[in-house]
Amino acid sequence: MRITLLGTGTSQGVPVIGCTCEVCRSVDYRDKRLRVSVHLQVGGKSIIIDTGPDFRQQVLRERIRTLDALVFTHEHKDHTAGLDDIRAYNFAQHKDMPVYAEERVLGQLKKEFSYIFADYKYPGIPRVQLHTVTNQPFEVEGVPFTPIRVMHYKLPVFGYRIGDFTYITDANYISEEEKEKVKGSKVVVLNALRQEPHISHFSLQEAINLLEELQPEQAYLTHISHLLGQHREVEPQLPGFIRLGYDGLQLEL
Repeated sequence: MRITLLGTGTSQGVPVIGCTCEVCRSVDYRDKRLRVSVHLQVGGKSIIIDTGPDFRQQVLRERIRTLDALVFTHEHKDHTAGLDDIRAYNFAQHKDMPVYAEERVLGQLKKEFSYIFADYKYPGIPRVQLHTVTNQPFEVEGVPFTPIRVMHYKLPVFGYRIGDFTYITDANYISEEEKEKVKGSKVVVLNALRQEPHISHFSLQEAINLLEELQPEQAYLTHISHLLGQHREVEPQLPGFIRLGYDGLQLEL
C-alpha cells in the first residue's frame, strides 16, 4: 500500500488568509498545508478519502491520473467542496465515480451538489454512484475498509482502517470499543489541531496521549492549524514514533 497525504491542514489551510504569524510567513514547504485529504494506492486501486476545496490542486500536484473511488469521513465543506472536480475522471475513465459515505453525509452531498442529482442532468456534470456506509466493515472496489466511529464535538464522523493503516481526522473523542479497531495498526494518521484544547479536535497533547495508548509502530499528525507552531520547532519535541505529517508525504506499507 502506498499512502500519500494530499493535505494536512485545517479548514482554513496554512497560511491563513491575512495572517502574518511566523507559521503563515514560513518558507518551509512543510508549513504550507492544504485542506486535509489522503490518497491510497492499494490492491491495484486508487482511492481518495475526502475531496476538500484543494482537491484539484492536490491531484494535479501528485499526478493522480486514475481514481477508482471516493470515501468521505463527514460532510463539512473542507472535506467535500472539491467533489465537482471528479468530472475530469468521469470523462477520462468513461464511468461513474463510486462514492462511499454514511447516509447523512450522502444526504448533505445531494443538497450541496443538487445539480449532480437533478432529474435533468446538464451535460458535463459529475457522475457518481452512491454507496451507503454504516459502522460495519465494507469493501471499496474490493479493498476492505473498517469504519471507526469517532466524535467531532457532537457530530459523529468516521475514521477508517485499511489493512495496517488507520486514518482519523476531525476527532476529539473515540470510545474504548472503537479504539480496539485501531489497535495493531502499523501506521496511524491522527488529527492534532493546535497546542491549546479545542471544542472539536484533539490538541497536540491529547493526540500524543491517544497515540501512546494505541502504540502503533509509526504515527503522523494531520489537520494541523497555524496555531500548532512551525514544523521544524514542533517535530523535535514529539515522541520518537510520532511525526508531523506534511503535504505530499508518502508512506509505504
